[in-house]
Parts: sequence; C-alpha cells; structure tokens
Amino acid sequence: MRDIVTLACGTCKNRNYTTTKNKKTIPGKLELKKYCAFCRTHTPHKETK
Repeated sequence: MRDIVTLACGTCKNRNYTTTKNKKTIPGKLELKKYCAFCRTHTPHKETK
C-alpha cells in the first residue's frame, strides 16, 4: 500500500526529496517542511509526480 512520492520545493520548484506514503491514511497530497539546498532555507515541500 505504500507508494513512492517525490517532494518539490514550494518556492523554487526543484525536486529535492523522495519518500513513501500510505494511501489509506493520507489520501490527499503530502506536504512537509524540509530544507532546500537551492533556497538555503526551510520551505514547504509538496508531493509531485
């Protein structure tokens, strides 16, 4: 049930991280606050394809 998803920075749109999520417990798009090396700050990262 766990799917691999890619997280993209909300500011610069670079795809920095990959992670897994459980589609049963999190049906919507995943959003985490992660560090972006390109922006050099913590920004919200959203799930992309």
